[in-house]
Amino acid sequence: MRRLRVAAGLDVALADTVGFVRDLPHELVAAFRSTLQEARDADLLLHVIDAADPERSERIAQVDRVLDSIGAGSLRQIAIYNKIDRTAEEPHIEYSADGLADRVWLSAQTGAGVGLLRDALLGHFGRDLARCQVRVPARGGRARARFHEAGAVLAERAEADGGFELEIWMRRPEIERICREEGLEPPTAAPCLAESAFLQSTRFSNVGNA
Repeated sequence: MRRLRVAAGLDVALADTVGFVRDLPHELVAAFRSTLQEARDADLLLHVIDAADPERSERIAQVDRVLDSIGAGSLRQIAIYNKIDRTAEEPHIEYSADGLADRVWLSAQTGAGVGLLRDALLGHFGRDLARCQVRVPARGGRARARFHEAGAVLAERAEADGGFELEIWMRRPEIERICREEGLEPPTAAPCLAESAFLQSTRFSNVGNA
């Protein structure tokens, strides 16, 4: 398990599974599959694929069969086609009909396209992220500190009365919760613009055969 900060104030927990092996000895099948059970609890599966493997379609089907067998076949996946440095592919994202990233083509070796994977994750989880202006009065030092501790403050401006106007980039429910608990006026809908590129603290698993 590893925690990854994708953007200010929002983290993800990464859980790496074992690789997939064809023709696994019968006596190891149960133990092998038991290591994959946590995939059922993931919010998103990252299926890492060797883009240069001539048998990649067969390997993808094999992974999908195992996921079906453990009850994880219906979970959302992003297919990560790695090793494009060994192919003629350029780094790019392919999107599904619902506008979310479906496939990301990259090279972990050269770093080409790795930023696109981050964009894909942000787009997948960031639908309730908002960029807002929050006014913190002079007495609201604790509220200001909480926003800073969350890494959500993009900019701030001191005001003549000792207060601050903070530019916040954070999940809208979290902004409203802090404002409520600290007695602040929550930002109205108009100046609080939703962002598609952000990620809530959550879990997803990395499954693959590359």
